[in-house]
Amino acid sequence: MNTIITIGREFGSAGREIGEKLADSFGITCYDKELLARAAKDSGFCEEVFEHHDERPTSSFLYNLVMDTYSFGYNAASYVDMPISHKVFLAQFDSIKKLASEGPCVIVGRCADYALADFDNVIRLFIHADMDSRIKRISEKYNVSPDKAKDMIVKKDKQRASYYNYYSTSKWGYSDSYDLSINSAKLGIDGTVNLIRQYVEDFENK
Repeated sequence: MNTIITIGREFGSAGREIGEKLADSFGITCYDKELLARAAKDSGFCEEVFEHHDERPTSSFLYNLVMDTYSFGYNAASYVDMPISHKVFLAQFDSIKKLASEGPCVIVGRCADYALADFDNVIRLFIHADMDSRIKRISEKYNVSPDKAKDMIVKKDKQRASYYNYYSTSKWGYSDSYDLSINSAKLGIDGTVNLIRQYVEDFENK
């Protein structure tokens, strides 16, 4: 296998779990939060900065100003006047490209599909599900009421969409931004993984 799989996902659609199971089935690595640690290591930024900015489009002016008084690396001349949120995005962008160059893997979120636009061995997926299924999943996972679960979903989806639309040239969740968009509620996690596996195998044998 020599394919990089990127996964955009709605909150509560099981996108991360699908990514992990898919990676396991192919014997490759799945990068989600792990990408933050890798980007911190590659760039010299501290990992907490990546966690603070994780899939958030912008931060407060004051936070950017304060954080820029510290040296996290990435302070070459072209970066000096750049907000810390942009520096973090570029550092993560670089790490995504490095990971893809090292071999096949699954990368969840973080504009990975856009970062790898020049790679011809990438399959760009988007995992979604109906709201009722997502509410049920989030309510059970976090032990919250359905109303609270819905609030969490709306907020997280808005955050992810804003981040993706801010940093990429495509639109988050729009079918023409991806190669394959799947409603995970129709097939369940295992069924969705099996569908993607077949898609990947056909892609590699084309």
